[in-house]
Amino acid sequence: MHPWILAEETHGFIRSQKWEVAVLPFGATEPHNLHMPYGTDNYQVEEIGKRACAKAYSAGAKVLLLPTMPFGVNTNHLQVPGALALSVNPTTLLQVITDLVESLETQGVNKLVLLNGHGGNELKPWTRELHHRTNVFLCVCDWFRMAADQYPKIFANPGEHADEVETSLGLAFFPELLTPALADAGATQPTRFEAINRGWVSITRPWHLATTNTGLGDPAAATAEKGHKLMDIVVERLSAFLVQLAAAPMDETFPY
Repeated sequence: MHPWILAEETHGFIRSQKWEVAVLPFGATEPHNLHMPYGTDNYQVEEIGKRACAKAYSAGAKVLLLPTMPFGVNTNHLQVPGALALSVNPTTLLQVITDLVESLETQGVNKLVLLNGHGGNELKPWTRELHHRTNVFLCVCDWFRMAADQYPKIFANPGEHADEVETSLGLAFFPELLTPALADAGATQPTRFEAINRGWVSITRPWHLATTNTGLGDPAAATAEKGHKLMDIVVERLSAFLVQLAAAPMDETFPY
């Protein structure tokens, strides 16, 4: 058993502690090119959460990893031929967060990190929604942004989905579920609008039109070594934040 993982611990142990921070991972169940498992986002975010909470806990922070939310907002995957993406609507995910925040607040846990592993889960608007409705401090960590400044030092051609980055993490932490030889090149079909292609205007991309087999980015250069390097950076940065957050008093100027 790991004392920082709620699902593994007993009531006798959990009630004997004063928990300062809860970490709630969010993933998704969706296709990842032809070579990665549907649960890729869940496997990644849970591994990051476990390692970061372990490091923070060993440093004295009373942090607790909650069970991973395995379903995300995948509405733009639903027309991919042959796919079995399991999607919830944004408002459904908001209600789940609201209910869990109320549960934590009732039981005295007043700091919650929403650890996100899926680009479709845009969680920050929901922290604004709840800002004046709860005393729980809410913050969002999109793990894939946490080490983006280091990508040029690690990866040859980072993409977005089932790419070199995600495939490297898969090769490092769940290699038995990957079949790299099946991967396509992850080419992206441009829209007919320059403003969208250059990022000046954003849309919800219909995945069946934007991609060939749901990959965005070529995974060919992926290695387990790159996955381990990325994990080390993310865990170091996230665990340091968790230690600081756990120690910070929630006074009248918090978090400033």
